[in-house]
Amino acid sequence: MDNSRQQLKKTVKKHIPKDWLCELRIAYRILMEAVNDILRTGWPTNLIIITTMVAILTIFGVLFRFTLSMSTFAGELGNVLEISVYLKPNTSVSTVQERIRTVNHVKSIKLIPKAESWNSLRKDLGLHDMENPLPDTLRVRVDKPENTMEVCNTIKPIAGVEDIGYARELAKKIQILTNVVNTTMVVVVLVSAALTITIINNTIRLVIQARKDEIEIMRLMGVSNWYIKTPLVMQGAFYGFVSSIFAVLPLNCIQGLLLQMHKFFLIPAPVYAQNIVIIALLLIGTSFGACGSLWAIKKHLQV
Repeated sequence: MDNSRQQLKKTVKKHIPKDWLCELRIAYRILMEAVNDILRTGWPTNLIIITTMVAILTIFGVLFRFTLSMSTFAGELGNVLEISVYLKPNTSVSTVQERIRTVNHVKSIKLIPKAESWNSLRKDLGLHDMENPLPDTLRVRVDKPENTMEVCNTIKPIAGVEDIGYARELAKKIQILTNVVNTTMVVVVLVSAALTITIINNTIRLVIQARKDEIEIMRLMGVSNWYIKTPLVMQGAFYGFVSSIFAVLPLNCIQGLLLQMHKFFLIPAPVYAQNIVIIALLLIGTSFGACGSLWAIKKHLQV
């Protein structure tokens, strides 16, 4: 029975001519209804909601911007991290190089001839009249620090390789730093989402209770569900959008401090980092606000 009714409704709706002026008028009334809901909530309540969300989104924005810089630092440290491959005497260097190039995650290979290494060492230590005891060395760079151990284990059995050396502790610290930064970012996003949705949910619940009789009358008059829901969703999205705009302001101070830090350590700042954070704040704030409204509608409004 319900399926037949729905099918009949769709069939009739297809044959109803569209009045764009009427639809524009409906959209205007929905927008005004959302504005009236915000005004009915009261400016003290609106201010508390927006202030709380600004604090949450500001914390998220600052940590997100800091995470981008820390990822850049970790990437630069990983780029300078090299594996030293010491070759056996009378080994064909070109053959070993070709074998290493076929290894996954190898970014580049640089040959350090033993004569060059010995001349540099003799100048530094003031050594004379000694036979060169150093081997030819290949400096291998890996694409990501976490792949260093895998590359080492693959290169070690290659014929002609006598020994391998790399800054193992530094590689571990870079890996730990990257994991901590990524985990922190995920936790912050989840906490921000939970707090934002909870705040919006409680606010929309109060609006629904205040308009309970009005909503019931609209339902009895046959008003569509989307006409009732949309103003409430727009109200939640409004809170999130406005809060995101205010949360962007403190980022200017953080941006300046981080740029000075990059300049001090001679590490280039991530490209478009500030723009990425601003776009993320606007999208997350607005979407979380709308999601909080939808959750409240599902829980407290049976339409």
